[in-house]
Amino acid sequence: MATIYEVSKLAGVSLATVSRVMNQNAYVTDATKQKVLDAMKELNYRPNSAAQSLALNRSDSVGVLVAELDGPFYGPVMAGVESELRKAGKHVIIAAGHDDEETEKEGVEFLIGRGCDALILLAETLPNEYLIELSKRDTPFVMLNRSTKTLESQCITLDNQLGGYLATKLLIEQGHRDIAYISGPLWKHDAEDRFAGHKQAMEEAGIEVDPALLFESDYREAGGSSGFLQLLNSGRKFTALACANDEMASGAMISAVQKGIRIPDDLSIVGFDNVHYARLLTPSLTTVEFPINEMGKMAARWVLKNAYGKTKLSYNNYFSPKLIQRHSTKPPASK
Repeated sequence: MATIYEVSKLAGVSLATVSRVMNQNAYVTDATKQKVLDAMKELNYRPNSAAQSLALNRSDSVGVLVAELDGPFYGPVMAGVESELRKAGKHVIIAAGHDDEETEKEGVEFLIGRGCDALILLAETLPNEYLIELSKRDTPFVMLNRSTKTLESQCITLDNQLGGYLATKLLIEQGHRDIAYISGPLWKHDAEDRFAGHKQAMEEAGIEVDPALLFESDYREAGGSSGFLQLLNSGRKFTALACANDEMASGAMISAVQKGIRIPDDLSIVGFDNVHYARLLTPSLTTVEFPINEMGKMAARWVLKNAYGKTKLSYNNYFSPKLIQRHSTKPPASK
């Protein structure tokens, strides 16, 4: 196996220059860099990553903790993180927390134990006290879609309450008064905030929130389907349905169609997230955009700036949702 000394000799440069080329942490002329790269290729030299980590006291890896590895939401966030870090020569190690406090804590400790230089956390169940204590340790971290007091500078957040407000406000502006709502699990911060936005829009319009037209679900397609059927069987009339994410909205749409209910002629439906298939549903789904891919990129930039010293990088901590109006909503038939 070729060594760094052989690369240095073949390229006609010092060991320090070869090291600078490999670590990309100091200026080297393009001509010199190419000589080193050519020598590495000719000798089939592969840097020893473990030795590099020991020498540099860093692994060039970033830990990412997400709730799940499936579904249309988590893929885009991981893609945003990975693409931004890969451009900077960093790699990603992923752990799943499955919305369980102990599993999320185990995931954090696993990633730290693997020598990750920083963490990106999309975690719901970790207590604020744990996060505050974690911030006192040596591994920097940034949180996605969550804000924790005293750690605001380490949070990349969306105004979920505004998003919930915009969705319901659209239905009200179209003339709907009997509006049902399917929430996510209300112990989750984003589900609670989206529901608060729904109630805000209803209260502003002078519309009483009917408990019989509320269903707490699980952010899953099947949960949207079962929630819709329960609302339908409640005996309460409703001409519009707001769902706290697109997965549940798609489940509700499927069940509505199976019951012979026409969307949007008989029932208007609005979602939240703007996942990739929202525009492909029939009819295409009116929703609220959650720019999770872009937020993932911002989290990666936070890491590059705060863990790797890329001081010239900029990032946004706060995002505002945007209403995406398509064809699943319209004024009620009586209007």
